[in-house]
Amino acid sequence: MIESSKRNTRFIVAGLLLAILMSAMDNTIVTTAMGTIVSELGGMEQFIWVTSAYMVTVMAGTPIFGKLSDMYGRKRFFIFGLIVFLVGSMLCGMAGSIVQLSIFRAIQGIGGGALMPIAFTIIFDIFPPESRGKTTGLFGAVFGMSSIFGPLLGAFITESLGWNWVFYINVPLGIISLILIVVYYKESMSHSKQRIDWGGAATLVGAVVCLMFALELGGKEYAWDSLQIIGLFAGFAVLFVVFIMIERVASEPIISFKMLSNRLFATSNLVAFFYGSVFIVATVYIPIFVQGVFGGSATNSGLILMPMMIGSVAGSQVGGLLTTRTSFRNIMMISVVCFLAGTVLLSTLSPDTSRMIMTLFTILTGFGVGFSFSVLSMAAIHHFDMRQRGSATSTNSFLRSLGMTLGITIFGIIQRNAFSEKMTSAFGGSSAGATNFGNPQEALTPENRKLIPEPVLHKITEAMSSSIAHTFMWTLIPVGCAVICVLLMPKDRVSVKAKTARQTE
Repeated sequence: MIESSKRNTRFIVAGLLLAILMSAMDNTIVTTAMGTIVSELGGMEQFIWVTSAYMVTVMAGTPIFGKLSDMYGRKRFFIFGLIVFLVGSMLCGMAGSIVQLSIFRAIQGIGGGALMPIAFTIIFDIFPPESRGKTTGLFGAVFGMSSIFGPLLGAFITESLGWNWVFYINVPLGIISLILIVVYYKESMSHSKQRIDWGGAATLVGAVVCLMFALELGGKEYAWDSLQIIGLFAGFAVLFVVFIMIERVASEPIISFKMLSNRLFATSNLVAFFYGSVFIVATVYIPIFVQGVFGGSATNSGLILMPMMIGSVAGSQVGGLLTTRTSFRNIMMISVVCFLAGTVLLSTLSPDTSRMIMTLFTILTGFGVGFSFSVLSMAAIHHFDMRQRGSATSTNSFLRSLGMTLGITIFGIIQRNAFSEKMTSAFGGSSAGATNFGNPQEALTPENRKLIPEPVLHKITEAMSSSIAHTFMWTLIPVGCAVICVLLMPKDRVSVKAKTARQTE
């Protein structure tokens, strides 16, 4: 257990909140600055790897750090992750090319893979069950708030200080978090000797990377039936099969089939996977819709995300408070109905959609996904003791990250192909016209839009709007899978009988 006074607990929570704010805000703040980064560093064709490299290493590190924290304690690996994240942030700020930036983002992601799951696990260690809902709701709210202020802060920093500072801003926040955890978090627990499933981690990450490269390069750099793309798909298939074989015999697997035999754990993690794959699409393409269709600036695109993120904060808080009043399944039913309705409405976006109507769509979507930030983490560890909580929460974070990684890749390809087809059709099959204006970046800044003739700009905005709405329509598949998983969740709930008994005595 953790030896800490109430005063120490407040400082520990503050340190954890700062770390979560910093790591959660990282992708949103970088997304806003990406246009400026590409214009200065070049590498338009490789810029997606600035985000993907971070996500892949977060995904790889999450289950490993979760297991290590179960074996040797939370504190040392949280501090290690924090330091690596800060070193990666400073290196990113000094990057001189898009390739360097992608490599440094991968280093940053290694640290990020430790922060989120261990922070949530520490909360479950230091708070009793009846207090966890409120606290995890607060953590979920910070996660949502980071998404609100990340785009705005990214736009402000980029325009006033330069894109490098979107990475340097992590340093003061990280140092404060580091000091609070080092000074106030006193951990005393019995550690269990376990084995790290390095083979499982390597084969899974290798499989995901092969799949991402195949999907990203197929039909663009290489033909789908080319030797390179076929080889990447074959690599994915072989590595994934090997991963399954390793997990079945590993004494301490990355993804435990034994833990997955628990229905609440399995369904909670599947919902996290499907939610992650759709939520990342909303956070990326709603700003692009605003800039490419409505003609807003980077700051405008950041502001349009604010209602969705406020909705997610509200959903996180409501979800956390309801965990002591009803079952996880009932709470997630509210969540998934709102999330499904919001996604359906986003698939109807068009140039005629008003900003007010779009704002309502995003609020509903955000409110629905917000429940998952607090409720799914609690549900995932509900049946496990302290020595298994790190693995349970890291698996939940891992699958959410995996969903986001695959979601941004797969749905990014869908949007790109749909946009290309619409542009070619709009220009009467003229490949020259489509090539000249087929890059979405051409219409994403007010300055560039003024240089594009009005008839051409109209065709671009129509193609942009249609391709994004088309992409949201495809996201209904994972949302529908999430609905099925929620329906399959058992009616387990947080028990507060012990607290009631103590109060009676």
